[in-house]
Amino acid sequence: MARHLIKTDVAIRNTKSTDATLRLSDGDGLYLLIKPNGAKWWRLDYSIGGKRKTLSIGVYPDTGLKAARNKADEARQLVAAGTDPSDVRKASKVQQAKVLEADKRIADGLPAVDSFEEVAREWFTKFSAEWAPSHADKIIRRLERDIFPWIGKRPIAEITAPELLAALRRIEERGAVETAHRAHQNCGQIFRYAIATGRAERDPSPDLRGALPSVKQTHHAAITDPKAIGELLRAIDGYQGYFVTKCALRIAPMVFVRPGELRKAEWAEIDLDKAEWNIPAGRMKMREPHLVPLSTQAVEVLRELHALTGDGRYVFPGARTNGRPMSDNAILAALRRMGFAKDEMSGHGFRAMARTILDEVLQVRPDFIEHQLAHAVRDPNGRAYNRIAHLAERRKIMQQWADYLDKLKAGADVIPLHKKA
Repeated sequence: MARHLIKTDVAIRNTKSTDATLRLSDGDGLYLLIKPNGAKWWRLDYSIGGKRKTLSIGVYPDTGLKAARNKADEARQLVAAGTDPSDVRKASKVQQAKVLEADKRIADGLPAVDSFEEVAREWFTKFSAEWAPSHADKIIRRLERDIFPWIGKRPIAEITAPELLAALRRIEERGAVETAHRAHQNCGQIFRYAIATGRAERDPSPDLRGALPSVKQTHHAAITDPKAIGELLRAIDGYQGYFVTKCALRIAPMVFVRPGELRKAEWAEIDLDKAEWNIPAGRMKMREPHLVPLSTQAVEVLRELHALTGDGRYVFPGARTNGRPMSDNAILAALRRMGFAKDEMSGHGFRAMARTILDEVLQVRPDFIEHQLAHAVRDPNGRAYNRIAHLAERRKIMQQWADYLDKLKAGADVIPLHKKA
């Protein structure tokens, strides 16, 4: 039981302040500090976990002697049970803040707690500026169509793994297994953001690992046989459709960038005199700028096209307006029109074509190929190479590749493609 050294409240009132802070001890760590300005503060010293700590009990006379002793006894009981009273006080303040926030939200006509949709939209607003617009659009549409209708209004801190799985199952049941996996990934990112910002305590998404069927791996159709590549190139030269689309088809095998990077190319990015195309980070999948050396053949095609579209923003504008790039289906449609089936050749197929031939026929160093494909390539110290790394070598490779394509198109004898042992 605590030893009480301060006799009564009268003793406190009779104690006058001085130029220095006075300390009236009541025993067992409880004391009253009397400041030079007359202010009186209750304090409790205690030890927990081998550390000496101090807890504020209140201000005298609002907290009288009896009340201060009661508060001190409650704090000592917590310490005896292994609980730090300072932590309890902090948790209480957090809870009080939540109550006040809930009251404010209700007054504003909002739910009393953070819903999944509110947190998700906050997360999206914060991070989507760093994404490509097309990628951001896919994510928000996926959430709005497949997640918000089912768990969007639920308090994010209360959502369970079975609830999340039920929403994902709806996506899976319509045959969109890959979309279900992507939605699962996005929900995990949102839950982790909620934890970091104090709106949830755990992320239920890892509990669903293995609950969704695996995604069947599909590969973009690509022509990689040299003889068949020659036939494709001759078909492109004979294409009778929209001239801009024809130029895109002629350029695609020479530069082997991703279809979205090609169709959104801007004249401001291309220096025909230097024979370079600098693609900004915002349009690249890896969010890093990429430099594409242009062969003399590629420059020739671009100079011809510049006479038609050079006054506009886009190298390959749409057929109806030059204010927007060509559609993402233009090259695919052209390939189908030329008679190449969807399981035979795709827009992405030009990348696989180049990667295969450069490696297995032209014997180009694999790291040079990966770098020109804008894949993540790192130096021996684990650092990402910058966009001009190995530029001299890559210029030679891109010219060598364009010259090889010309030989295939002309029907010259070529080295047959054999798989490496």
